[in-house]
Amino acid sequence: QVQLVESGGGLVQAGDSLRLSCTTSGRTISNYAMGWFRQAPGKEREFVAGISRSAGITSYADSVKGRFTISRDNAKNTVYLRINSLKPEDTAVYYCAADRSVLAGQDASRYDFWGQGTQVTVSS
Repeated sequence: QVQLVESGGGLVQAGDSLRLSCTTSGRTISNYAMGWFRQAPGKEREFVAGISRSAGITSYADSVKGRFTISRDNAKNTVYLRINSLKPEDTAVYYCAADRSVLAGQDASRYDFWGQGTQVTVSS
């Protein structure tokens, strides 16, 4: 069992930056591809970024390319999501997830473990 805990969310202004963190307890995350998803009020959960087990391959949703950066530190059992130039439309609950696969896909149903999420609210 992998328990994921997100942190780093909050209320920010448009144009600000945030770094979200996702830490684990139990099994090491080096055995998992990791993804970040978000869910805005009234919308479905959507993929934003993924990173392979070794951190060699990353992927992003088109809507966030250039502003979001996913990274991981397997020694610290932590995955990060750096968000620059925040926009009001980035307001959502952000979730990290672990997938037993080598590569991180965009399909949420592939992921085996999920955190509880961290709220990001961007004011204009």
